[in-house]
Amino acid sequence: MPNEALLPVAAPSDDPPRARALREYLVDRIVALGVRDARVLRVMREIPRHHFAPEYDLGEAYGDYPLSIGYEATISQPSLVGIMSEALELSGHERVLEIGTGSGYQTALLCHLASHVDSVELVPELAQRAASTLSALGCTNVDIHTSDGWAGWPQGAPYDRVVVTAAPEVLPPALLDQLADRGRLVVPVGSQDRDQRLERWRKAGDALYKQDLGAVRFVPMVHPPPTTTS
Repeated sequence: MPNEALLPVAAPSDDPPRARALREYLVDRIVALGVRDARVLRVMREIPRHHFAPEYDLGEAYGDYPLSIGYEATISQPSLVGIMSEALELSGHERVLEIGTGSGYQTALLCHLASHVDSVELVPELAQRAASTLSALGCTNVDIHTSDGWAGWPQGAPYDRVVVTAAPEVLPPALLDQLADRGRLVVPVGSQDRDQRLERWRKAGDALYKQDLGAVRFVPMVHPPPTTTS
């Protein structure tokens, strides 16, 4: 398990044949069991996940399980990243708000599947490393913001899609407010001591429609610590 001191970003050319083989096996033999979107599968074959988890060896980086990246955050299970990416129903023209940049792996997929991504991360160290990794991989259509994800990113609203990569106990109203008409919001909702459910919300005018996509397990979506004054 990594400590709080994050390792440097991998060089963009660091994608050896073994990494590519492990990635193809992961996507074709595991992720593809639950994901049918050809664009999502293609991008997952291309994005070097090990760049986003340099603390781990290649076998761990391409295992189908979450990995700790410090600061009580994780890089999500690849098959679940694929399911959430597919659930957004992206065609390539959407503006996306991501809450919880974390390692930046989900962000990288979104950069290849959408037009523009605003990603909000509470932990400055994670935001900085994710931004460096994404830049090294040539992701230029993303802006990383260090802020409270519960508030979304109103400066860029409305968004065609919103995705949340940590679990709030209740859905933050600001995220629905920042969702465009006919937009989609994918979010895991629930506490750590009871079932979390992956929800997809659709907005149609003044109406909101919720779909339950199944049980999941995510780290909690936290508020920033209170500021103190002397």
